[in-house]
Amino acid sequence: MNSITLYLNSAVRSECIAGVASFVGTDASGSFGIQPGRARFMTVLDYGLSRFRRQDGNWVYLACPGAVLHFAADRLTLNTRRYLYDADYRQISALLDGQLAAEESKLDSVKANLQQLEQALYQRLRQLDRRPR
Repeated sequence: MNSITLYLNSAVRSECIAGVASFVGTDASGSFGIQPGRARFMTVLDYGLSRFRRQDGNWVYLACPGAVLHFAADRLTLNTRRYLYDADYRQISALLDGQLAAEESKLDSVKANLQQLEQALYQRLRQLDRRPR
């Protein structure tokens, strides 16, 4: 029986999971599935839960704050800042609501601060440029 090899890559770790029968994720166009033998495919996953089914029929849930997904030759690669996975849906949902949601909130705050800093630097550079020489 054909299977998919799943490669999970984050900023701090990488894992290879063999024997994946199918994968279900969500991108901007909606929910989609991948099975062995599918044509080459690439997309960006939304924030939230995806899932994959092992060849034994058990589902495993994957939480991530968005990811770049690439599939070719039965190799599925997900590149993300962080990921968590577990076979227990309730546990992974709680982690998604807690840990990852808090991290995303902090990241949004950092992005807003950087944007304010960029604007202040731009205004200062314009002021310096207007000074007589």
